[in-house]
Order: sequence, then structure tokens, then C-alpha cells
Amino acid sequence: MAMIEVTPISDASIAAAVKRLKSGDLVAFPTETVYGLGADATNASAVAKIFAAKRRPEFNPLISHVASRDAAFELGEETPIATALSNAFWPGPLTLILQRKASSPVSILTTAGLPKVGLRVPAHAGAQMLLEAFGKPVAAPSANPSGKISPSNVNHVVNGLGESVGLLLDGGPCASGLESTIIDCTNSKPRLLRPGGITREAVATALSEAGLDPAITVAKPLENSEKPVAPGQLVSHYAPRARLRMAAEARQHGEEMIGFGPIHGAGSLRLNLSPSGNLIEAAANLFSMLHAADATGSAYISVAKIPDTGLGEAINDRLRRAAAPRPD
Repeated sequence: MAMIEVTPISDASIAAAVKRLKSGDLVAFPTETVYGLGADATNASAVAKIFAAKRRPEFNPLISHVASRDAAFELGEETPIATALSNAFWPGPLTLILQRKASSPVSILTTAGLPKVGLRVPAHAGAQMLLEAFGKPVAAPSANPSGKISPSNVNHVVNGLGESVGLLLDGGPCASGLESTIIDCTNSKPRLLRPGGITREAVATALSEAGLDPAITVAKPLENSEKPVAPGQLVSHYAPRARLRMAAEARQHGEEMIGFGPIHGAGSLRLNLSPSGNLIEAAANLFSMLHAADATGSAYISVAKIPDTGLGEAINDRLRRAAAPRPD
């Protein structure tokens, strides 16, 4: 099998990517959050290739990416909550869970057989080019083996998936570095299924400004035997090969320690998510630094304590899942 083709984003590479998607092949592409592994969301056999490449359980649904709000609401039922949040944050790192429309062409495999569909309008210019040129929803989980550290640059994709994908559009490092926030909009109150690049506080503010109740319920992480309704809900996820310890105040013997703020990194790399304690910088660096620490071969990684406010909620969510006991 040929090695993955890595190419900068251009009119020609977008055209090549569209041709591959139309023929049922996989294309990896950048978004503002992480790199996605894309397939035609309406083609079950193409979507099946995503599950095979990622070694992902087929009960774990995929997010469908589209170019606009209008395209999203052709696939899922618009609600007042969805209207408010899509107006406030699309395009951007927010996924909305909606009731699937009966007329929706999205494959049942994409939604894992559920009557709901996860939809996002990404802000990345390259992703927008691809989605507009393709003209159909693209199912795209993170472009990495299932449950492992998410990819925030092209090297992560190449090292994780190798020959499983033919074409990789190179858009440089991802700006956010954390996956999208996922909100279930199908009930009377919004439900936070996964914290991410849009903070809970920002979601509440947008709801309040739209005249809606800003109260948000929060879903608990699922055991790995339970069936999720959205990606990133399983207890063990985003996991490095090494064992991970959170809220470290100092390096223990044998650890590669990643610092934050005044707590310095230690070990061979001396990494620090943000020496100034900036949570936006820390979020952008999280997956890259976990990849780098894991690549040292250390059996243990520790990460300094991260405040559980703003983007810190999403960072700590990823770290808790990365540190969770692994399924057999």
C-alpha cells in the first residue's frame, strides 16, 4: 500500500480530496480543533473505512461536518437552543446534537444507529474549502487510532494512521488543539456531553442573550462498555502509551513531567503547557506535548495542576480520560 500523500491546501489539492471523497476513500484534513479523518457521511461503506482505520467501536457515533448552518439544519431538527448556539458559535469549535431528520441522507453507521445526529460547521479555512467543494456532509472523527492522543499537526496523523489514509491536507498546527464542545440540543435544557473549545460559561452567556434559560446539565463520563451518544464520552480516551498522573506538584522518579505556569516541566524535555499560565496557550499545546512526552519512551507522564475554570474544564476532562484505567 502506498504511503500517505501529504500536500498543502490549494485549489488542486482540494479538488483531489473531493475526488477521493466521492469515490468512497478517506481524506485527513485540518480543522481549528484537531485533524479529522474524513469520509462521505452519506456513504456507509466509506464511513466503515473510518471505523476500520481508527480501530473504533461502531457503537461510537461520528460528527458530520458541513459548510453552513443551513446545511446543518437540513440534516437535523432546529430547536431554539440550537438556533441560539449556532448563531453565536458557528463556524467554530461547537458540535450540536440534534434529532435526525427523516429526510437526512447521513448514513445510519455515521450516527451509530441513533435517532440523533452530531453536526459542526468548522471555522478552519481549509476545512471550509473542502466542505464547500464537496457539497455533502463529511463524517470526521479525530485522525488518530481510537482512544489515543488526538492529532494537532500532520506528523501526529502520519505516525498514528500511516497507510490507512491516502491523502492528508496539510494546514499546519491546529489553532485550538482541543476538540469541539458538544451540546445536546434535543431536550428542553441543553446538555453538555463533552467540554471543548467553547467554554461552558460562553454557552450559558449565549443562551441568556437569546432569552433562553442558561442552565446546562452535564453528562457523566461513560464506562467503556456503555454506548455513547456523542464522541469523547468514554471514560478512557485521549490516552498516551505511558501512564498519566494529573495535578502533579513535582516530578516523581522516572516521569516525564509537563509543567503549567510556575510549576516547571521536568525530565528530558522540560515541557510547560504555558509558562505564563494562559489556558488558551495550554489548550493549544496539550496534545502536541502529550505526543512529545510519550515519544520519549518514559513509562510515566505527569502534568501539573490545571485550574478547572474556563478552558481548564476541557483540558482537565481530556487529562482525566487519558489517566483513566484502560479497557482490556
